[in-house]
Amino acid sequence: MSGVVGIAARSALTALFLLLLLVASAMAEVSFAKERVRLITASGRTHDLTVELAVDPSQREQGLMYRRQMAPDHGMLFDFGETRPVMMWMKNTYLPLDMLFIASDGTIRTIHENAVPHSEAIIDSREPVAYVLELNAGTVKRLGVSPGDRLEGAGLPATKRAN
Repeated sequence: MSGVVGIAARSALTALFLLLLLVASAMAEVSFAKERVRLITASGRTHDLTVELAVDPSQREQGLMYRRQMAPDHGMLFDFGETRPVMMWMKNTYLPLDMLFIASDGTIRTIHENAVPHSEAIIDSREPVAYVLELNAGTVKRLGVSPGDRLEGAGLPATKRAN
């Protein structure tokens, strides 16, 4: 009988190992290009940021989940490819974040500060947008960012077309 239990235990451990390997490889397959963007406040102050671009469904789905840290003045820019209502959440996200909801012309329309890690509460853009920029919590306050400010850079196709 102990031989059967031993075989079952080894099979269960093997299955668990393979599952963990599959999850790890799926997470590792998602990579993000990096771009420099510039936040321009209504007062004319500029702040250069390095962002990772989440442009395809797998990148947008992964986002900043499972990350334990992010450098200051870094973030993730989600490009939805069209202007539409956007809903975000913090499931499996360890970092508290500020979220900037951005129109296709680069104008910041709405802001959600200090999103709570691991929360499954929906964070709604409140109006159609084309992009969401996620930054470390406190960045909006530190830089003095407000709705009406602008984001410009190579990662924003709409702002490239407008230039």
